[in-house]
Amino acid sequence: MERRRFIKLLGLCSIFLPGSLRQLFAAQGPVVAVSQGSDHAATAKRAIAALGGMQRFVKAGQTVVVKPNIGWDRAPQYAATTNPAVVKAVVEECLKAGAKKVKVFDRTCNDARRCYASSGIESALKGMKNVEVKHLEEERFKKVALNGRVLKECELYGEALSADVYINVPVAKHHGLSRLTLGMKNVMGIMGGNRGSIHKNLDQALADVNGYFRPQLTVIDATRILTAHGPQGGNLADVKVLNQVLASADMVAADAYATTLFGLKPSDIAVTRTAYQRGLGEMNLDRIRVVKA
Repeated sequence: MERRRFIKLLGLCSIFLPGSLRQLFAAQGPVVAVSQGSDHAATAKRAIAALGGMQRFVKAGQTVVVKPNIGWDRAPQYAATTNPAVVKAVVEECLKAGAKKVKVFDRTCNDARRCYASSGIESALKGMKNVEVKHLEEERFKKVALNGRVLKECELYGEALSADVYINVPVAKHHGLSRLTLGMKNVMGIMGGNRGSIHKNLDQALADVNGYFRPQLTVIDATRILTAHGPQGGNLADVKVLNQVLASADMVAADAYATTLFGLKPSDIAVTRTAYQRGLGEMNLDRIRVVKA
């Protein structure tokens, strides 16, 4: 077949067979972008760019929620909270893509004022136009029907639910109950009520919540990871510096790849395994396209 005729045929397929083309691209598997470098802001931006840039996820005039882990009264070097440079880079990319407003918040475990200050996230974002670093307000939680296998209903934060785009920005770290806490567990930061009660069926409960409310983008901070005594940490001997940031539109794939940073397999983590079994994303590493950025 002539080259010109072949190109014309491809063009016709793109017009008349969009479903077939989507299936073709889907067959290639989800992408996890992996960027490495000591400039953590630049590293995060390269990971996002490798997915097609923030404009793929954020459109002009939209309200975006960026949800880091701010849960603990710990300084950034302890790897218990998300690196403020990574959070700021994500926020900057949202604004560059045309976001009308970016809201950053988390339901903390320790005192919120101390957590926001100690994490460095509050000061990193201070003074940025169209950016709100907010403490959660109890009256803004809304009860939603999940109709899940474990959670039939759940209180979720209204400003997360109403946002046009939700971007999950967890830190990769050890957890005493779930072995690791990555992207899908970070959703607990928008849950209200007695969220600790879900730990007895954690993998199923998190699948219920993440199946109802999914991020459009997951950016995992692995610039330094907490390898033991998580989720709170507190000993620098437990921190390993990797200088990596991962990004994916598939939250399960992002978590799956992140497990390898700890010398584990995705199937070792019940939260990841259950989410995959529920069809929430891809867990198999041989079906995930890893792009080095």
